[in-house]
Amino acid sequence: MSVSYRFLFDQLVREEWRLHSRLFGGTRFALFPAFLTLLAAGTAAFFAYAGASETALLGGLHVVVLLVGLQVGSIGLVGRDALENLLGDTTLLIYAARTLPVSERRLLLVFIVKDVAYYAILFIAPLVVGTLPLALLGTMPVSAIPLLLVTAWLAFALGVGLSLALVGLATDSRLLALGFALAVLAVGVLYPDIVVGLTPFGLYESPSLPAFAGSLLLPLALGALGAWRFEFDRHVPVRTADNQFRALHRRLGGLDDHGSLAKSLLDVARSSGGLWKVVFSQGLVFGVIAVLLRYIPNIVPVRPSPGLSLSAVLALGAFTTYNWLCQFEDETFYLRYPVSLPRVFRAKLLGYLLLATPTGLFYLALGAWVFGSGTLLVGGLVYLPLSLYVFGVTAYVAGLRPTELLFDTPIFALFTVAMMAVLLPLVVLAIAYPLAEFELSVAAVALAAAAGAVGWVLARRAGPRWERRARTE
Repeated sequence: MSVSYRFLFDQLVREEWRLHSRLFGGTRFALFPAFLTLLAAGTAAFFAYAGASETALLGGLHVVVLLVGLQVGSIGLVGRDALENLLGDTTLLIYAARTLPVSERRLLLVFIVKDVAYYAILFIAPLVVGTLPLALLGTMPVSAIPLLLVTAWLAFALGVGLSLALVGLATDSRLLALGFALAVLAVGVLYPDIVVGLTPFGLYESPSLPAFAGSLLLPLALGALGAWRFEFDRHVPVRTADNQFRALHRRLGGLDDHGSLAKSLLDVARSSGGLWKVVFSQGLVFGVIAVLLRYIPNIVPVRPSPGLSLSAVLALGAFTTYNWLCQFEDETFYLRYPVSLPRVFRAKLLGYLLLATPTGLFYLALGAWVFGSGTLLVGGLVYLPLSLYVFGVTAYVAGLRPTELLFDTPIFALFTVAMMAVLLPLVVLAIAYPLAEFELSVAAVALAAAAGAVGWVLARRAGPRWERRARTE
């Protein structure tokens, strides 16, 4: 007798809630949707007052929701080593086909439906409710919100379906998955109008039967492709590694007097994806911003500065580099060794600079080739101190567990406020840049330098702060 769809759905929802509430605290995690609503409302009001059009703002919302779906749907890409370090000795129901009287395909189908429903209510709906300021300001009719909610859910489902298709193809052939990704990208670049017309945003802009069919059938087709090719028990070749620690530690010399820097770099290099995931993640950020700057209508009447826009978003995207440097870490782990946490955080800072700085500068140079070198010099001067600010804030508020603690609502709120305090002024400067290029360049560099100084102070204080907390736990 097979387990019913309804029972599986109920248990997967319970598991999802218990997992998040255990990691981040039940009450604190429950407050997350409310905070997302306030954040979305503040962002919508800010850009509406800045002169943004309804089309650009809601198009941006659909892009954000699509990217969230891509991330949520990538369960198959998450390495088992990362899951074990995050959750401990835990087996999720999605991997329990061997112990339950249920097929892998049924488990995967219910898992996808659960993900779409769970995140649509807990994350996507708050973002849509956050567009209410547009209705209050007269930019958007209130009657459009139900349709916006439906199209946002469909955009999320499209992201989940696309991610699942990539994962399913990758379990069969990475070359096939790469070819599929390049084909999707090529179609999007060559025929953007047709693609947008068949997506949920096209359905919102011009409701029609083809738009509805594309918005509904495309996620289903992609999800079916992923489920068809997905392999739960794919055989991963045994990985071995030479003893590189001693050689790397020696090569780093005085930068690494106690080995934490070499350990951190090797943790990133030997984990799933290796050092290439740093380049890949920032490449995704660069690609999204490049598309926004080139293909989507300007959100304000003045064209934003490519250099300032790229440097600000790439610096924020460097958070993922810090996350990978700390993926196997815990503050209490170091209490059993004669290594102080301030020295560990110093090593994390050096590793962060060694990985994030050349990657960010590479994409800024690529931006100079795509958009011209006019504002990219200013972008380079802004990127370095701003990325230091991102490190300092993250290290101070989240310690060595950024993924876990940044989904704790109060800590995430503090992190968001700290980021917006610098990024929003830079966005305003990027938008206004053509009006007074020299003066605004000086202002942007000065703001980034001040933020870098704050980041340096916070980075220096992060070690003592978390050492005190670790000793009192």
